[in-house]
Amino acid sequence: MSRLVISNVNLVGRDGVCAIEIIDGLITGISSTKIEDEVIDLNGNTILPGFIDTHNHGAMGFDVNAADAAGLVEIGRFLLKHGITSWVPTIVPDSHDRYEEIISAVSEVRASGEVGIAEIVGIHYEGIFSNKKVCGALRPEYFRQYRTGDLEEIPSIDGIAHIFTFAPEIEGGLQLAEDLIRKGWIPSIGHTDAQTSDLESVYEKGVRRVTHLYNAMSGIHHRNLGVAGWALAKEDVCCEIIADGIHVSDEILKLTLRAKGSEGLALVSDSVAPTGLGDGEFDLWGETISVSRKRTENQRGSIAGSVITIADAVERMTRLGASSGDTIAMASLNQAKSLGLSDRGEIAVGKKADIVALDPQGKITFVMKSGEVVPT
Repeated sequence: MSRLVISNVNLVGRDGVCAIEIIDGLITGISSTKIEDEVIDLNGNTILPGFIDTHNHGAMGFDVNAADAAGLVEIGRFLLKHGITSWVPTIVPDSHDRYEEIISAVSEVRASGEVGIAEIVGIHYEGIFSNKKVCGALRPEYFRQYRTGDLEEIPSIDGIAHIFTFAPEIEGGLQLAEDLIRKGWIPSIGHTDAQTSDLESVYEKGVRRVTHLYNAMSGIHHRNLGVAGWALAKEDVCCEIIADGIHVSDEILKLTLRAKGSEGLALVSDSVAPTGLGDGEFDLWGETISVSRKRTENQRGSIAGSVITIADAVERMTRLGASSGDTIAMASLNQAKSLGLSDRGEIAVGKKADIVALDPQGKITFVMKSGEVVPT
C-alpha cells in the first residue's frame, strides 16, 4: 500500500486550507485538520482535478494522424506536464489503412502501462462525414456521404469512449446519428451548416454534443438561429469551445459563459503538432502551416487548430471572470461525465488522485497522476 498526503491546499467549495489523503492512487480522505505524516506542502495553492482534453491532434512535433506509439507517448508526456491527466487523441479524415495504424498505435500505448503520460481515455474521429463547405482545416478529399454499415468499417478499441464529429445535413446524417448512438459512441455535431430542422432531428435521436462551438459551423443571425445559436439554446447540449482568444474572441467567450453556463461547456485545446515548439512553419496534414504569435494558418488561409493547452484555456477563462467552480466543470467534470468516466473529474473521496495545483496567478505548480507526482 502506498500512502501520500498533500497538505496546505485550497480546495474549491471548502473554507480554509485542508489536506488530502491518497492511498494507492485514490483520494481516501479530505480533512480541514492536520493529517499525520504529511509529505507534500502546497503552500496554499488551489488544487483542481486533472484536466481532460477531448479534442487534441498532437504536440511537440507529433501529429496523431502520423504518430506511432512512441510519438503518442511523447504527446502524452507533454500534456501531463501541462496538467492534462487524461486525453482523447483526435483523428482528422484519412485513409482506412491509416485509421487502422492509428488505432493500433493507441492500443499499443494503452497496453504498455507507460507511466508519466496523460492517459488515453478515448478516440475522437473528426470528419469524415462532414460538410465540405465547412471543412475548416480538415481534408475534404476524404469526406463522403454516409451509407448504412459504413460505421462498422471504422476501427475502434474496446473499453474506451469514441467521439464522432459529423454534419447532420449530409446524406445519411440522421441514420448515422442513430447508428452512433446504437453503437454506444458519442455523436458530436460539427463542420456543419445544418438547418434547425436537421439539428432537431438528430437531437430527438439523442445527440447532445457540439464540436468546437462557433468554429466550422453557421453562426447566429437575428433571423436565423444557426448551428451556434441552436447549441447555445439547448440547455442539455454540451459544447466544446477553444478558449485561445483566436478561434473565439474574449468578448464572445465571456458572453458564451454567461449564456450557456459552465455546466454546458467543455474546454478543448484542438492543439496540433507544433504545440510547444514556438513560431515557425510546419508540415501538417499534407500542407504547410504557419504559427505566429500563437495563431496557426494553413495555405488556404484557415485557422489550422491551436497551439494552446487546457491550462492556457483555464488561465484565459479565469481572467475573463470564470470562477474556480466554473473551471472545474469546463476543464474536467463535464468531460468526465460525457466520456462516462465516473472515477475522475472531481477532487472527492473515491476519485482518482489526478490533481493540478495553481498559484494565485493561475500558473501550474504541481501535477499528480494516479497518486504519482509528475516532475514539472
